[in-house]
Amino acid sequence: RLADVWPALQIVAEAKNGLEAGELVQQHRPELVFLDIRMPGLTGVDAARQIAQMDIADDEQLPEIVFITAYDQYAVEAFEQGVCDYVLKPAERERLQVTAERIRARLALRDAPDAEGGASAPPPFQQMLHKLAAQLSPGGAPRYLDWIQASVGQGIQMIAVAEVLFFISDEKYTRVQTATLEALIRKPIKELIDELDPAVFWQIHRSTLVNVKAIAGITRDFRGRQIVSVRGHNEKLEVSRSYTHLFKGM
Repeated sequence: RLADVWPALQIVAEAKNGLEAGELVQQHRPELVFLDIRMPGLTGVDAARQIAQMDIADDEQLPEIVFITAYDQYAVEAFEQGVCDYVLKPAERERLQVTAERIRARLALRDAPDAEGGASAPPPFQQMLHKLAAQLSPGGAPRYLDWIQASVGQGIQMIAVAEVLFFISDEKYTRVQTATLEALIRKPIKELIDELDPAVFWQIHRSTLVNVKAIAGITRDFRGRQIVSVRGHNEKLEVSRSYTHLFKGM
């Protein structure tokens, strides 16, 4: 049925489980991935989280993701925000047609990632995953960090997460920056991102998380790259191409 509504679509690989799905995406770097919500091993949501944290070059973009589910109650707000799409089992031609049109439109936008104007960007992909994971979990919404224990000079200090302007990681440490101090933690961005509220902290680069409330503005440098200015600090934060959609229309 998918071939009927999108004849030009080329299937490069098929996975037997969630773990293999992540490995195949890493290997083939596709533009589009279909993930079953209920896969053996890793769930589709967990596999999508792995894909979202995949190391990519600044000129690459993460694949579009379509979730496949037999459970109508899961195909609600998190999907309809437009961050990704879904198909209910059994897949009907009409729904596949809608999905194909949406994905083609998104892929077309990637050909002009620096185009001005346009509709406002959807919420970050990680935010959608957190919401969907909460819906799938009987325990309800996840609990996010309120405080971080960080190294400041020769001592340890507790820092309120709400006061953090941004996090920047290198190979060994993550820098925690507030308006008044700079501290270090040993936790990488890949781990930290799941412990922070994605509605507050947006990933704008594979090594950078920024507090949305601290964003003062977006400009472009001489090479056309988006640069984030932060209230309370003079450091400029580069937005990698994979995350420029967050600031469409700004």
